Amino acid sequence: METFSDVVDATDRLSLDEQTALLELLRHRVADRNRERLVQEVAEARLAYRNGSVKAATPQSIMDAVLRAS
Repeated sequence: METFSDVVDATDRLSLDEQTALLELLRHRVADRNRERLVQEVAEARLAYRNGSVKAATPQSIMDAVLRAS
């Protein structure tokens, strides 16, 4: 398995166009993974709400709780 340093060094050997294409590819992959993680977190939050593990709150009630805790 290659290390991060190996990958960076290999990237240096690419042409500028290849580096640009790689950068765009990585941006899309990171965005896709972030989207997938967000979908999973929303699904877990909805399940917790349905199970009664969490309650709905208004922004004001959240801010009040934060201010009380500090």
